[in-house]
Amino acid sequence: MKYEPINPELFVHNRANFAKHLKKCSLAVFHSNDVMPTNADGTMAFRQNNDLFYLSGVDQEESILLLFPDTRDVRHREVLFLRETNDLILTWEGYKLTKEQAQQVSGIKTIYWLSEFKQVFNALMAEAENIYLNTNEHTRAVIEVETRDARFIKWCKETYPLHQYYRSAPIMHSLRVIKLEIEIELIKKACRITEKAFLRLLKFIKPGVMEYEIEAEIAHEFLRNRSRGPAYSSIIASGANACILHYVDNNQECKAGDVVLMDFGAEYANYASDLTRSVPVSGTFTKQQREVYQAVLNVMEAAKRMLVPGNTLDQYHSFVGTVMENELINLGLLAENDVRHQNPQQPLYKKYFMHGTSHFLGLDVHDVGNKYRPFEPGMVLTCEPGIYIREENLGIRLENDILITRNGPVDLMADIPLRPQDIEDYMKS
Repeated sequence: MKYEPINPELFVHNRANFAKHLKKCSLAVFHSNDVMPTNADGTMAFRQNNDLFYLSGVDQEESILLLFPDTRDVRHREVLFLRETNDLILTWEGYKLTKEQAQQVSGIKTIYWLSEFKQVFNALMAEAENIYLNTNEHTRAVIEVETRDARFIKWCKETYPLHQYYRSAPIMHSLRVIKLEIEIELIKKACRITEKAFLRLLKFIKPGVMEYEIEAEIAHEFLRNRSRGPAYSSIIASGANACILHYVDNNQECKAGDVVLMDFGAEYANYASDLTRSVPVSGTFTKQQREVYQAVLNVMEAAKRMLVPGNTLDQYHSFVGTVMENELINLGLLAENDVRHQNPQQPLYKKYFMHGTSHFLGLDVHDVGNKYRPFEPGMVLTCEPGIYIREENLGIRLENDILITRNGPVDLMADIPLRPQDIEDYMKS
């Protein structure tokens, strides 16, 4: 891995915390993600299953974690299975974790090779009464391939049909949404790398630059700072492209007089950052562009103040909608009388601001978490209002990552230029 070693106490704590939520005499199983094929003998870059990583710190394919807090054999309360390496694998793929290295990374003392899994698992199943299996239960997930988790669930239920089966996902969602200090530092590191990339772009962007050239500058800065790369597909949307929310073609020329919307974030140690900035290609906003930009900034500043313990996402988004309505009225995009008589289920501001203002952030850029759970210290959310005016080929979105604390919101990207004047000054300096 490119990132620096992580303190294994994070994973020791996470496993102990997870174990507290299990029913008595329960065995939990977590699998790594598959190595996904492309065509012929090609494969995609491996990306670890976030739940396995959260509990073990192991960032290697073909890994399995077993947790059985109540087993009478103390050695098997935490067990990690790894792919055994050999000279052929070393020659073609490189180094894999040794048992000793895996112990150092995870804090788990009992390590077996993957070939021993069924024997050990069968012995533990004879003692266990309940089995917790893991699935991706993100509300926005669209899963069309059979995962390693799904294959194991089929095999496990066929082989051991009389056990009681439970879901690990609700427990993981509850735990992962609250970040520990080590996790917060990793997210901050990702944010600092993203900041370096953005400052690089402010010196690079000018009329005639291609969107993909901007994307290339981002990738360069990410990789040279120990990031594996983007936490998600970078959006580099100039002119009218900025009104396409998930535009990722990034193949058009940035033209004089346009604004380019850039939504990107570095991943560091599997933790995500998420930034959006909208900057003038020519280095100076027009009067209209600046007014729209300032309106979005006003909404952002008001929204950030709502990211405090006790509020909920529904309350928060309702408040943000009201603020956005006022800004759109001030811009002349909405009529006050029309807003007063609008259908509350179909608010008029959605024509210009059609997405949510915040989502959880962590190991996933759209991280797991219950939308009905009140905000708590340790949660990290984005704050990303936007205004999109198709008739003017103008889209402005601004986004920072916010940590909720007992003393109010902490902007993890507060040092990254945001005010329109600061953007212009930096581009001209």
